[in-house]
Parts: sequence; C-alpha cells; structure tokens
Amino acid sequence: MTNIFKRFFTTVEAEVNFALDKKESKNPAVMLTKYLHDAEKQVAATGKLLARQAQLKTKLEQELATATAMLEKREAQLQLAEQSDEQDLIAFAAQEVSIYQNRKATLEDSITLTASQYLDMERRYEEMKHKIKDMRVRQLQLMGKENVTRANHTMNTILQGKADSALQNFESAERYIDNLAVDITAQQQQSMYEYRLAKLQQQAEKVL
Repeated sequence: MTNIFKRFFTTVEAEVNFALDKKESKNPAVMLTKYLHDAEKQVAATGKLLARQAQLKTKLEQELATATAMLEKREAQLQLAEQSDEQDLIAFAAQEVSIYQNRKATLEDSITLTASQYLDMERRYEEMKHKIKDMRVRQLQLMGKENVTRANHTMNTILQGKADSALQNFESAERYIDNLAVDITAQQQQSMYEYRLAKLQQQAEKVL
C-alpha cells in the first residue's frame, strides 16, 4: 500500500510540474486551462487517498486499543491462574499474553509508520495545492496579457492603418459624388440646350 501511494504521488507530482513548466506556442491560455483541469482532478484524487490513509491510521489505533485491552485482561488472568496453580490455564493465558504482546508491538510499529507516511503525504498534498494556486495566478496573468494585446491590436487598427484607409475611402467617395454631380449637371445642361434648339427648329418650320 505504501509503495502504491508513493508511486501515485510521484506520478501526480511529475504531471503537475509538467503542467506548470511546459510552454505551448500555439495557444497558451487554452493549454494552461486544460492543464489546470487535469491537475485539479489529480489533486482531488490525491485528497481521497489522503483521507483513506487517515482512516487506515484510525483503524490501526482502534485495533491497538483492542489488543492493549486484551493484553491487560490476559495478564490479569495469567496472574490468577498462577495463583491458583492451574497449569493448563497458565499455559493458555501465557500463550495469549505472548500473542497480544506481539500484536501490540506490530500495531504500534504500523501506526508509527502510517503516521509518518500520512504526514509526508499531507505535506506533498499541500505542495500540490499550492502549485495549482500558482497555476491559477499564471492563468490570470496570461489572460490579462491577452486582453491587453487584443485591445492594443484593435486600437492600433482603428487609430492607424484602417483608420487611414477609411479616410481615404471617404475622400474617394466624396470625389465620386462630386464627379457624379458634375456629370448630372452637364447632362441637364445638354438636355436644356437640345430642348431649346428643338423649339427654335419647330418655330422656323412654322414660318416656312
């Protein structure tokens, strides 16, 4: 179980570090969001393992309390058996005392080891959560830079290139309208001249 926990933490920690340090040239904001999502899922899974380790420690402590109580009971019974000189009871009680002594010692060692493992797991778990926080901060920084870049690009477009182009378009449109007005005026004048000439011609024809 210890080796499984250790391997799991090593793998998760490596992946979180990879997510924190890797740089993507295509779309850093999107990639960082994906890394955050994956890393947070792994941290949540680690939190569950940490809770299971705490439960395991609690169960071991309960077993230790039971073994200690039984050891005290058998030791008291052994004394009574020795006082009554009941050899078979003495042998049974002595054997039981030995079993519970060994069990108590084993459980104490296990609890010490489990407590040490739990503290190490908890420390590394907190480190993982801090790295997630750091990633969140970096994500916000990246979003801020992206917003500024997009805003500057838009403003530069309006204030420089496309604005100048738009002014040129206005000027071109104005020239077009002026030319069109001149053409219409010329056409109107030509039509007026043609009308007057035609009228003179009609008057001349009547005189003849």
